[in-house]
Amino acid sequence: MARKSASRRKFLQASGLAATGFFIVPRHVLGKGFVAPSDKLNVAAIGAGGKGQSDIAEFFKTGKVNIVAMADVDDRQAVASRKAQPKATYYRDFREMLSKEHKGIDAVSISTPDNTHANATLAAMQLGKHVYTQKPLTHDIWEARLLTEAAKKYKVVTQMGNQGGSGDGVRRAQELINAGLIGDVTEVHCFTNRPVWPQGIATPTGKFDVPKELDWDLWLGPAKAIDYNPAYLPFNWRGWWAFGTGALGDMACHIMDPVYRILPILYPTSVECSVANIWKGMWEEGNFVDSCPPSSIIHLSYERTDGKGTIKVSWHDGGLLPARPDELLPEEPFGNWDGGTLFVGTKGKLLTDCYGENPRLLPTIRMKENLPAPSLPRVPEGHYAQWINACIAGYGKATTSSPFEYAGPFTESILIGNLAIRSWMYKNPNLKGWNDKYLGRKTLLWDAKNMRITNFEEANQFVKRERRAGWELTM
Repeated sequence: MARKSASRRKFLQASGLAATGFFIVPRHVLGKGFVAPSDKLNVAAIGAGGKGQSDIAEFFKTGKVNIVAMADVDDRQAVASRKAQPKATYYRDFREMLSKEHKGIDAVSISTPDNTHANATLAAMQLGKHVYTQKPLTHDIWEARLLTEAAKKYKVVTQMGNQGGSGDGVRRAQELINAGLIGDVTEVHCFTNRPVWPQGIATPTGKFDVPKELDWDLWLGPAKAIDYNPAYLPFNWRGWWAFGTGALGDMACHIMDPVYRILPILYPTSVECSVANIWKGMWEEGNFVDSCPPSSIIHLSYERTDGKGTIKVSWHDGGLLPARPDELLPEEPFGNWDGGTLFVGTKGKLLTDCYGENPRLLPTIRMKENLPAPSLPRVPEGHYAQWINACIAGYGKATTSSPFEYAGPFTESILIGNLAIRSWMYKNPNLKGWNDKYLGRKTLLWDAKNMRITNFEEANQFVKRERRAGWELTM
């Protein structure tokens, strides 16, 4: 204890804190349930508007966080967060923020458009900062694999922002499935009403002045330089391949989470899809390749990791639905407004709402059976506080629901669906006529180890995108 006290005095003297009268108050002095200011986690936020605003608020309300810095490329979006956190130093460029503030930062929250997730996340991890990154973890498959490996290398606490992963619903669904109440799961259907923003539209045109509050070049991030257009922001970026990942990227991290969390699967072995056609006129297709489609269906095939065959997982978006289960009564809802997940087993079916909520056996009268008691640990503090607590405890001392070792492969699975969609939409410039697209007539075979489609070379351009100079990623 004497050596610890001497070391603390030396630290205070070296840092100049002793002269100011600032002292570190031990946690026990304040009593159980109170966190000393010196024990709080210093969090920096990359993205202060939109989802960033709500993420900052969620972290702050835990009472265990100091928001010490924020970065946002659009001053208009950051107004509310800056007002709520007046002590936080504000930047436009997150790279400048990390460079200047890193000594006072413990952890970083990333709530940017998908396009910049990987750059911001990797930069924070390379400084040894714990990271919370919004879903989907990355914009492309290669980035997801990179961040998975980076989390192992830099040994920081990680969490992807799919809050349902910490919910009671997915754990209850797992308990019901583990109890054998629907037998062996052979197929799953996931569905959503998204997109609720424009998709399947022509690339915007026109010349617009960049608002003085916006750094357009920073907003573009790794994407190729294009002229500013208000059609892309602050929210509709989700529907453009250069910045977002469409309905699948937005919602699959919620709706497919019960699938990936419960079932013995890792990487798909194949993918196929169908996409809504868009017509400009009679027999004249619209060339809307920059925008995600208005609706799609994707089929992923997984080999079970326990060696017991395959599981087929189907995704439906744009309001498309799988066949309604016969076991549902006419007035019973099929999922909720956001969507749902239907597990089909050899002995029955189980349905959840979006985020894995409200799991129920079908027919729902089965919920009156003698069901297994809850057995899996819950996360009563919630997804945000769970990450904060794990960061305070330190790497390897506590768990999170969606660490990158889970979220990385999960994100890869999701983005393989987008690879199939983009391959469908791709027009080979060297070919003409109706045969210049594969149009879903092929099953794409996925080599997960080498991250390649083995039977349609054009698809591999969507594994790893081209990045603008200055936005390269290296471990």
